Order: sequence, then C-alpha cells, then structure tokens
Amino acid sequence: MRIVAVLLASLLFPLAAPADPGPLPERLADTGGGSQLLTAEAPGTGATTGRLTWWDRRDGSWVEAGSTPARFGAKGLVEGASRVQGTDTTPTGLYSLPYAFGVAAAPPGTRYPYRTATDRSWWCEDNEARAYNRWVEGLPADCRASESEHLTAYASQYARALVIGFNYTRPVRGRGAGIFLHVNGRAATAGCVSVPAEAMDRILAWADPVRRPHIAIGTTGGPTAITRY
Repeated sequence: MRIVAVLLASLLFPLAAPADPGPLPERLADTGGGSQLLTAEAPGTGATTGRLTWWDRRDGSWVEAGSTPARFGAKGLVEGASRVQGTDTTPTGLYSLPYAFGVAAAPPGTRYPYRTATDRSWWCEDNEARAYNRWVEGLPADCRASESEHLTAYASQYARALVIGFNYTRPVRGRGAGIFLHVNGRAATAGCVSVPAEAMDRILAWADPVRRPHIAIGTTGGPTAITRY
C-alpha cells in the first residue's frame, strides 16, 4: 500500500523542475560594477580550452551578446593571487581591461583606447625593471629583451588584443606580466586567453569603456570556480 501511495502522490504532486540558475554573470560574486562583462570559463584547472562569452546588462538582467571557443595556458589555469611567472598558466580572477592594442589597426567600431604596435613596442616582463608589466616604446636599459615581449614579433596573436589587468595596478614581482585577450596562435597560450580573429574583432566592436567592462576567468567548479570571482 505504501508503494501505491507514493506512486499516487508522485502523480498528483509531480516534482518541481529544477530552478533556472540564470545567466552566468548572475551567479558571480562580483562583476566589476559595469554593464558589460566577459566570462572565460574552462571545465577544470588542467584544461587548455573553454569558452569566452560577452554579456550586456539590460533592464537589470545580464544578456548574452556573443560567445566563442577560447584557449588558455598550456599548463591550464591557476588562482591569480598565487600565480608564478613563467608557468604557462592562465590566472583566474576578475580583472579590468585597461586598453586595447594591436599590430594591425583597430577594427571598425572600436571605442576602446587603442595603441598600434611599432617595431619599438615592447611589453616589459623583466622582474628587475622599473617598467615591469608595462608597454614601453624602446626597451629601457634595465629591461632585458630576453625577459620581455617584442610585440610585433607576434603579428598574428597580437594583431588585435585587450590588456587584461592581472598584476597591473600594483605589480607584484614574479607573479606574472603580459596577460592579454588576443587572437589565437597555433595552440594553447603562455598564460593569456585567446580567441579566433573574427571573435576578437567582434569583441572590440562591442566593448565600450564607458560601460566599464571586466573579464572573469575561472573554472566550472572547485576552488577556482568562476562564480567565486
């Protein structure tokens, strides 16, 4: 009789459908306070691929504006606050997007401040240099070329890019430098997030500095879950 009663109850009072968790930005601890957001999500810390999605906040809700496959560091992802430079890992966390740059000219519709790289353009990654984790025009005497990136040497990857504000405002020596959202190369990155060239152009045409976009980088679950940031 008990089994019959349970069956009858299930017919009369069916289980409620799982609640819709809502769009990903609604589940993040922080979105940066603006009305635009990029989320770069990997299935786990060992992954080198995942998905980048860009969102608009409209009428109090987050709405997906576009999405694309993404690549991460060759050694996966790691908590940004404890990352070590030179480990080929992508730092997880929530970061600002200070400005855009590229070896190529800015695509039509770009509103972000955009710097065009020249043969004199470098990203200083030398831990001993005063300009650590900064763009420099002409390599300073205290910034070794072997410890830095000559931007035009990566004409495909840095055709167009956005600077990710990891370790940028108050750089911690040894934590890492030169983390960007840029165009795909041949494989995984050295710690950046990369996307197809067409998607990079769409992102630059979408991003509006007035709306204070940020990027959240993380995994689907675990200690580096994107929802923690």
